[in-house]
Amino acid sequence: MLRVAITIAALIMAAAPALAALPFEDPSLPIEQRVDDLVGRLTLDEKAAQMQDSAPAIPRLNLPAYGWWNEALHGVARNGTATVFPQAIGLAAMWDAPLHHQAATVISDEARAKYNEALRQGKHDRYAGLTFWSPNINIFRDPRWGRGQETYGEDPYLTGRLGVAFVKGLQGDDPKYLKTVSTPKHFAVHSGPEPSRHRFNAVVSDADLYNTYLPAFEATIREANAQSVMCAYNRTDGEPCCASNKLLAEILRGQWGFTGYVVSDCDAVADIYRDHKTVATPPEAAAAAVRAGDDLNCGDTYRALPAAVRQGLISEAEVDVAVKRLFTARFRLGMFDPPALVKYSQIPFAVNDSPQHNALALKAARESIVLLKNAHNALPLSRSIRRLAVIGPNADDGDILLGNYNGDPSHPVNILRGIRNRAKGIRVTYNKGCELASEAPDRASALENARAADAVVLVMGISPRLEGEEMDVQVEGFSGGDRLTLDLPAAQQSLMEEVVALGKPVVLVLASGSALSIPWADAHVPAIVQAWYPGQQGGAAVADVLFGNYNPAGRLPVTYYRSVKDLPAFDDYSMAGRTYRYFRGKALYPFGHGLSYTTFRYANLRVSPARAGRPVYVAVDVTNTGRRAGDEVVQLYVRGPRAGKDAPLKELKGFQRTLILPGKTATVRFTLDDRAFAQYNTARHRYTVTPGAYQIQIGASSEDIRATGTVRQGG
Repeated sequence: MLRVAITIAALIMAAAPALAALPFEDPSLPIEQRVDDLVGRLTLDEKAAQMQDSAPAIPRLNLPAYGWWNEALHGVARNGTATVFPQAIGLAAMWDAPLHHQAATVISDEARAKYNEALRQGKHDRYAGLTFWSPNINIFRDPRWGRGQETYGEDPYLTGRLGVAFVKGLQGDDPKYLKTVSTPKHFAVHSGPEPSRHRFNAVVSDADLYNTYLPAFEATIREANAQSVMCAYNRTDGEPCCASNKLLAEILRGQWGFTGYVVSDCDAVADIYRDHKTVATPPEAAAAAVRAGDDLNCGDTYRALPAAVRQGLISEAEVDVAVKRLFTARFRLGMFDPPALVKYSQIPFAVNDSPQHNALALKAARESIVLLKNAHNALPLSRSIRRLAVIGPNADDGDILLGNYNGDPSHPVNILRGIRNRAKGIRVTYNKGCELASEAPDRASALENARAADAVVLVMGISPRLEGEEMDVQVEGFSGGDRLTLDLPAAQQSLMEEVVALGKPVVLVLASGSALSIPWADAHVPAIVQAWYPGQQGGAAVADVLFGNYNPAGRLPVTYYRSVKDLPAFDDYSMAGRTYRYFRGKALYPFGHGLSYTTFRYANLRVSPARAGRPVYVAVDVTNTGRRAGDEVVQLYVRGPRAGKDAPLKELKGFQRTLILPGKTATVRFTLDDRAFAQYNTARHRYTVTPGAYQIQIGASSEDIRATGTVRQGG
């Protein structure tokens, strides 16, 4: 069969020059030559139209319309039924880059399947294409940000490793054709507040820019070869991000060698003249964005490009550069080649929402769950339970499975359903007890059922109906999609206190896309589980953890603070006092925290001596000292000689999630290059290593350090 397929492809290639009416239609020619030929045939008005997210057809050249706007944050979104994985923050909580890559590969399989089917039906709609505006790799610097749920958390290293895995999974491994295009966003220094995102100016030092806000973007460009980047709404140090020479020309294309295309966030180019007011007119804004390096406009401001050319604000040759970048991407996706030549064109529609993909969604949901507290082994639930009360506004709710930028699962399992499916021989009662942020009439019934039960599962938290992207939410404690407080809403807090006062065994399950301040629950509730927005199989995964069918091993990708008072002002973009890297207070639950139903012992740390030009090798033995198999997420942190002065207190520089059987020992190894010890030197304008002793910390969280060693670096 392989020989036949190769022969057919060879025949197509041989026949292509004779069949192709124009050079750009000839798949045997180099892509650069084909792009030059095609763009050379376009008028200025046609070029400008192709630089907008809804690019129209050009019938005289047999070019179909194309919708550049597509979403795939944790599943193919806004395009019908699709497999829905945990929200991005939940995927991050897996601390599992290989599984992260698997999920992205499933997403791109379904994306290609949907695209192939759309072509068969002659559809070229928005959300049915191959250029995906994912992942969101902004740093979740402040838990009040409503879109933090879309990110991989607060740490640049973790975000970078997961971003690389995701981009590679989306774009595929074919040497010629891209499977899809991945678009890391929002470049750069973008993380709220949502209500002012179209006009605010993120003021940031070069040290914070290069040490915190840029590394994940650099990793996805240099290592994963992301073919697109989305520029952000806001200004950074006075420049609108979508017209920033520093960000787009100097850093992205100059320092990192990016050769793909840049797309604006939606209407971000209009914001340049309308909200930032750095220019006065649409032609000026369009010219400024294109000249800086923004090739594609989500919106319609690039309709003004012909006028900008006529006014002398930009040349047509500069417009050509952008258009060529866009068509290069489409040619690399195989959009103008016979389907027989593009292996991804053979992916059948049947892979979408398949049983295999559903199983992977369940695996991801299980791995994402974080056991925050488990006093006196309150979990797993006792096998002697005969009556279980499930109470709370998030128990029987489908929205909390999905987060935002989601697809539509065919058979979602919410938490109540998951518990009932797993609770064999147990009578399960359910009451909402309260709404998300207000009282409910069935509180008395909820308390009555709790009083009669052997144990209670409270399913609480917040919801994508309260936190998210630029939302019109009129609820106390929330503003425009962001949060004003980190506390549970008052109605939930009071309900929880009344249930706990009954003296029954209580488990608190939290669904949220961000950290919650729950010091009262930490002091009074025996077991607490963080479930995030866990995807289509989230309810089954939660139930598996509660009943002991799965041993949890998720880890926090963010710090859980005791109070919003622990944080600097939301709109202050300095990293001072933020995240585990700079926060000097006592966290409620630290970055990297997560418990297990078994125990692990760390021993025999080995750190190789430093040698000029050679990596540092680290190894540690981890033994499962409990009675059941479990994953341990082994974390490596580096503390430098200037920690706490002009450098972070410590930084994650390695992690591995490893399954270890009872009584067995696994040797976990890490390799550290110079970048693991470097900080950006603002005087030299590059990363440098300060000479001195660096402490290598190995542990189960940023605060639970089990072994330390030292290595000298920098001379």
